[in-house]
Amino acid sequence: MAPIRLLTFSTLYPNAARPNHGVFVENRLRHLLANGEVTSTVVAPVPYFPSNHPRFGDWGRYAAAPAAETRHGIEVLHPRFPLVPKIGMAVAPWLMYRAMVPVLRRLLAAGRRFDAIDAHYFYPDGVAAVWLGQQFRIPVVVTARGSDVTQLPEYSIPRRLIATVIARSAAMITVSAGLKDALLGLGAPADKVTILRNGVDTELFHPPGDRDALRGDLGLTRKTLISVGLLVDRKGHRRTIEAMTKLPDFELIIAGEGPERGRLTALIARLGLSDRVRLLGARPHAELPALYGAADASVLASSREGWANVLLESMACGTPVVASNIPGNPEVVRTRDAGLIVADNTPDGIVTSVRALFDPLPDRAATRAYAEPFSWDETTAGQLTVFRRVIAQSRPGAASSETPPFPP
Repeated sequence: MAPIRLLTFSTLYPNAARPNHGVFVENRLRHLLANGEVTSTVVAPVPYFPSNHPRFGDWGRYAAAPAAETRHGIEVLHPRFPLVPKIGMAVAPWLMYRAMVPVLRRLLAAGRRFDAIDAHYFYPDGVAAVWLGQQFRIPVVVTARGSDVTQLPEYSIPRRLIATVIARSAAMITVSAGLKDALLGLGAPADKVTILRNGVDTELFHPPGDRDALRGDLGLTRKTLISVGLLVDRKGHRRTIEAMTKLPDFELIIAGEGPERGRLTALIARLGLSDRVRLLGARPHAELPALYGAADASVLASSREGWANVLLESMACGTPVVASNIPGNPEVVRTRDAGLIVADNTPDGIVTSVRALFDPLPDRAATRAYAEPFSWDETTAGQLTVFRRVIAQSRPGAASSETPPFPP
């Protein structure tokens, strides 16, 4: 059987300048390709910016991304597209689509052939992807990742264009049952949506061999909590830091970077927690197992998630979790060996759940055993089923010269 030839399309993909950006998309693709039945070329568009100077923050990192690179043996292209500040949300799908048409034309002219487009994130990526699919007669499968179907539909133009994705995509994937429910609420037919959760790399994420040495290297002397994630408001780091005022026998390490760093640093100082709460900054994905392994428990106080990979990564290292009660998290944390779901996502609610988790703390081997069935194997098999079905149902045809109209 000939391999399935995919064009993986998403702005959520790592690059040399932003190695942790969208790593969950890369991880899913890596495990799919390891099966040997699929090949993929990745087109990961990057907003155009003229300077890579660090003072420009994320915009400078966009500029620093290479035009092309090979990551884990996968060819990755980073073509630029214009993004207009302030009005970017409304026109981003159109601008992305127009910039990507010549990219696909060049790939096809060079002899590349694609059986399906594997797109991630419904807006703007999914919108541009279904327009490209219409232009080049390639079926499109779009994966919902979180706020793309829970928050962005609150805005009129994204909601209309997301409806276009629902109507024109050949199939849709969600990473949790909660996100499938969100898509159904937007009018998606149930038989067109498949739930394929993210997995965890149990070979990379595993219990440490010498936990005492790891704790010593990090200077940890108390019961230790860890939070991993971008320093942005929705991740809820502020709530976890405030909870530490009522957990005097604990220390907290936070791995991640983002625009909230200054505010969180000031909060830590104002609450007098500088000796027990540390911001570690961004850490390479490969360093996270050591951090999880050194901690006693993880805390995720997010206000929204699609499928929180950090929960499974922590559990695979033997470290149980305390997680907010938002869609997706209860699907991950189902027994006490895994951890606890916070009934009330407030500092006091976090305190109550942390105390309950430590009375007594689950055995680390039991937490690891809970995580082991969440490998990528089931997700890979599910993807193969979806793509094979979509390809079988598609009909070959010449590329269209028509440009899909941009909705008013």
